[in-house]
Parts: sequence; structure tokens; C-alpha cells
Amino acid sequence: MSTTAAAASARAPKQDRSRATRQRLLEAAVDCLAEVGWSGSTVAVVAERAGVSRGAAQHHFPTREDLFTAAVEHVAVQRRAELDAKAAALPASGPRRHEAVVRMLVGLYTTPLFRAALQLWAAVSTDDQLRPRVLELESRIGRETHRTAVALLGADESRPGVRETVQATLDMARGLGLADVLSDDSDRRERIVRQWARILDAQL
Repeated sequence: MSTTAAAASARAPKQDRSRATRQRLLEAAVDCLAEVGWSGSTVAVVAERAGVSRGAAQHHFPTREDLFTAAVEHVAVQRRAELDAKAAALPASGPRRHEAVVRMLVGLYTTPLFRAALQLWAAVSTDDQLRPRVLELESRIGRETHRTAVALLGADESRPGVRETVQATLDMARGLGLADVLSDDSDRRERIVRQWARILDAQL
């Protein structure tokens, strides 16, 4: 084996460990936000939960804002991949299509990621450093989610009122997610999902 090949081979395990450490930190950051909120989610707490040193955490994410905005974005990407996989199993057409799509979209807002994002939203009101990062991130995720909803619903946004109907679907889903934070709202949520699907059947 040449010297160059040996050096590359030696670097590979180190890079793998680095990626694994970063992954653990991102997942621990989301869990901390969802469980103890922004005020209790320090870099030291996340590092301990991830099983790494604080120095290692700061090597990957120099600031607290770097860590938590990266964590929410990381899980949002994972969530998008899961959404795409579930979309493939939806009914291709028929009266159950809209109901299945609405239920899937509502599911986006009843997860630990949504609870973590809520903590970031609350922190934005008093943290000037965090605000621009979160606003940019949420704007990008919002646009992607809207495009996904349009595609899944087969909505023609050139028709008057359709774009607003799609956005109202997402706003409704977010509102149901907020209600679920306070208590188990699954029974009422299910009735609303069915009713909203009937509205989409008529509107779209």
C-alpha cells in the first residue's frame, strides 16, 4: 500500500467517528429542546446526553445557536425523507386520498421535532442572535412543506383560492400540533382531519 493510500485509509475511520459524533449531538439537541426547552438546553447538557465532551461539541458547533439550528434542520431533512417514503404508499386517487394526505401533514406537527421547533420559536422573541437563523430556516422549511402539500394534494394553484386552501391546510395542521402539546388531542384531531378532507374534496 502506498503512503498516500495508507494515509487515506487512516483518515476514513476518523471521519466516520466525526460524523457519528455530529449525528449524536444533533439528535441529543432535538431531544433536549423537546423535553427541557431552550433555557435548559445548554451545550454542556447536550454534550453529556450525546456522550461526548463539551470540547468535542464545540469543535463541531462553535456556538449554541449553531448547534440548535443545525439540529432542527437535520431532523427536518430526515422528516422530509420519511414523508416522501410515506407518500409513495398513499392511495393514488379516490375519496380517501385527501384524508390520507391531511393525516400525513398533521403528523408532521405532532412529533418531537415540532416540539423542539416551538422552543426555538419562543427563544427567538428574546434572542437577537438566534432570530435571523430561525426565521431563515423556518421560511425555507415552510416553502418546502407547501410545495410538498401541493404535490400530494394534486392542487392546481393557478385556480383562484387554491393556494390559500393549501396554506390553510398547513396552518390547520400546525394548530392541531399546538393543541397536542398541551394534552392528548387525538380524538378531536381525527374528527377535524376527516372534516377537512371533505372540504378539500369539494374545493380541489
